[in-house]
Amino acid sequence: MYRLLDKTKGDRWIWLIVIMLSIISLLAVYSSTGTLAYKRGVTNESILLKHFFMMIGGGVLMYVSHKLDYRYYAGISKLLMVVTIPLLLYTLIFGSHINGASRWVALPGGLTFQTSDLAKLALITYLARTLSRKQENIKDVKQSFLPIMSSVCIVFVLIALANLSTAVMLFGVSILLLIIGRISVKQIAVVGVAGAVLLVCVLVFAKRSSTWTSRVETFMHPEKVDRDKSFQSDHSKIAIATGGIFGKGPGNSTERNFLPHPYSDFVYATIIEEYGLFGGAFIIVMYLFLLYRCIKIVTKAPKAFGALLAAGLSFSLTIQAFANMAVAVGLGPVTGVPMPLVSMGGTSILFTSVAFGIILSVSRHIDENEVATKAKKVVVGQILEVA
Repeated sequence: MYRLLDKTKGDRWIWLIVIMLSIISLLAVYSSTGTLAYKRGVTNESILLKHFFMMIGGGVLMYVSHKLDYRYYAGISKLLMVVTIPLLLYTLIFGSHINGASRWVALPGGLTFQTSDLAKLALITYLARTLSRKQENIKDVKQSFLPIMSSVCIVFVLIALANLSTAVMLFGVSILLLIIGRISVKQIAVVGVAGAVLLVCVLVFAKRSSTWTSRVETFMHPEKVDRDKSFQSDHSKIAIATGGIFGKGPGNSTERNFLPHPYSDFVYATIIEEYGLFGGAFIIVMYLFLLYRCIKIVTKAPKAFGALLAAGLSFSLTIQAFANMAVAVGLGPVTGVPMPLVSMGGTSILFTSVAFGIILSVSRHIDENEVATKAKKVVVGQILEVA
């Protein structure tokens, strides 16, 4: 493993976290896909192999992304935004309907592409670029505030119509970026009010509003709803309760046969059932340590764009991870949010890997600057000694 890490650049701890989460993902997916394999008429091994190859593809993208200078992503962000908005519209109208939601675009080979994954990456990189380039006139309404507010609100609405939980989390990450980017409190308040108004409109007019309302009611008053509506959360709690401190052991989960998505939405419950509270705590520590390492990158970044980029992507990854865990343990209503790098997924793994790669690219740039600075000090010292 050390030789593998020696060939990469950037924060070595983040690379190690990625490897550890990937190993946990392979174990959890192999254990929890028996029912899925039976329904599809295939073997567990074939599903695991497909997941493994997807993770290998993600690793390749992560490596390529981290080798590319992060400053190039500033230019790429404009192209991403130009592509993302029409693609979100296309998904709403012509996308594949899975589990009652139109979030996916069908790809050749039986794959599906969730356009909100691209939208998250596009909006965060675009906000980082805009905020860093508008620092001199950051409080100017026409030149700075309106482009930022319009991009956030448009992407929020287009995602929220089909995937409210992802839209809310992305909106929260955007607000955090605005705070870090020195947007005034009044302007941030305006964005917040606009987001609240748009949220109400989505809840009133969206086709899935009844589904969201039902999930919130089930979460707030589980004793007053039909047991069928709380089926997922009930069996998730059973999995966690029966896991105990040390768990039942790898592959010994029983609730995986009852939970609809034990390999994605409720993968954390499966992990706790098999590996106990120690396994669940280990996952939490991994993501908290990831956030800590990313904050260190943010504080060391020499340019505003690198700092904002690393901050936005790290907030997005960790918030999504803890949202998934919160649902599994009953601290939030049921959503379809996967756990980054752990849940089984298709293209979401690829976009998550790119996000990690961009963070590592910022870290690599910091390391190279530190090496160059030390080399200059050595040269200057030698010159002074000769003089």
